[in-house]
Amino acid sequence: MLRMTLAMTVALAGLPAALAQGADIGQIKVAKGAVTIERGGQSVATAPGTRLHASDVVRTGSDGSVGITMTDNSLLSAGPNSVLALDRYEFDSTTNAGHFDASLRRGTLAVVSGRLAKQSPDAMIVHTPLAVLGVRGTEFVVSAR
Repeated sequence: MLRMTLAMTVALAGLPAALAQGADIGQIKVAKGAVTIERGGQSVATAPGTRLHASDVVRTGSDGSVGITMTDNSLLSAGPNSVLALDRYEFDSTTNAGHFDASLRRGTLAVVSGRLAKQSPDAMIVHTPLAVLGVRGTEFVVSAR
């Protein structure tokens, strides 16, 4: 019995790391037109309710737009012909601490920041081909061509 308990303890010790790798960081709330997610080298069609993971790349087509809600309640909206990479996302729902790095490679992005940026104004960064935005307010819109 002791051997089995020890084996289960060792097995469960690695569980949080495994869950963090594929952990949900948000979800698609609205998807219109062509919207896909690139994950692990594969392109996946999306629909409202699709869960997002860190390192996902969200793409919209010429007729596409997407609304995303992150786990810290940040709201992101990308317009047509957009490519948004969710580079890094860590959020502790107890302390509201963490980091959110995203890259708008092309298109438009509107953001209403959530608990993460309100707790730590330096915690949210959006990269574009020409600039890096540090989120200091609660709402902004950015375009990248």
